[in-house]
Amino acid sequence: MDSRARSYRGLLEAARERFPNLGIVAVTLRESKSADRNGWSAVLLGRSGYRVSRAYDIEDIVDRVGGGDAFAAALIFGLLEHGDESRALEFAVAASALKHGIPGDFNLAAREEIERLASGDGSGRVNR
Repeated sequence: MDSRARSYRGLLEAARERFPNLGIVAVTLRESKSADRNGWSAVLLGRSGYRVSRAYDIEDIVDRVGGGDAFAAALIFGLLEHGDESRALEFAVAASALKHGIPGDFNLAAREEIERLASGDGSGRVNR
């Protein structure tokens, strides 16, 4: 776990301490390398511990708008569909990474495409 992921653990713990009814708290982590290339990952503090997602290298970004919404929607879907926090986190990060290659506010990536990326080869490169 890198230092940035460690520092966010303290932030998520503080949020849950302040708002004790929160069961799950998550944050996306963007590493801006250039206007059209970003690193993308997320961290989650859930009912069963702290998790750090796979990191993606997103090249040729088309539109960043909606990336956070795509992450939140996919995390909720993943939790409801799979019930597993780790799997839901990976699904959400993959969905939001793919959204960066889609113009407009909505994530039009298919579930199958998201699942493939979430369980992919581990290269972390997103090209659409």
